[in-house]
Amino acid sequence: MRMIKLVSSQFLKSFVFVLFFAIWSTASVAASSGIKIKNAYLHAEGDTYSLDADMDINFDDEVEEAINKGVVLHFLVEFQVVSPRKYWFDDEIVTKTQRVTLSYHALTRQYLLKRDERQQSYDTLLEAKLELAELRDWKVLEKSQTEKGEPYRAALLMRLDQTKLPKAIQVDAIGSEVWALTSQKYEWAPKDLNK
Repeated sequence: MRMIKLVSSQFLKSFVFVLFFAIWSTASVAASSGIKIKNAYLHAEGDTYSLDADMDINFDDEVEEAINKGVVLHFLVEFQVVSPRKYWFDDEIVTKTQRVTLSYHALTRQYLLKRDERQQSYDTLLEAKLELAELRDWKVLEKSQTEKGEPYRAALLMRLDQTKLPKAIQVDAIGSEVWALTSQKYEWAPKDLNK
């Protein structure tokens, strides 16, 4: 009987430890900063191709606090289409960059998201982040730039432009995971370009 109590006591301790570790891991992942591109695709619109993409964007508490204190975050969305070459460098078809800023306006208590020349306001940071994470109808390529039957590769990347941060934060951002807001390069072979 004593042996059963000892085994069950050890099992309970192990179970509690595993449960605590799982909760702690989940909380730390949810609280960390990061950008992940979930999907991206091109679709034809008249004589052009437009890009749609969805991302997961998380801000650490430190980043959220900085935004609420008036720090403007400048993001760069970088897109490229190349035609792969077997024995030479890939042939660059198009490279585009879109600038997006996220800020907080203390007087109106609203979050402002500016994508190129279009600005929208939101009541909460969550709403602004959801909009930041959605890229829709960005005209990136003319149909005349592609040739029928050619293979193409597309790549998309989103990153925080750390050079636009205030100098004090730039120093802290060096080597910091909190401010390392850069997605992995998302690559795919767009099927609609070679029809």
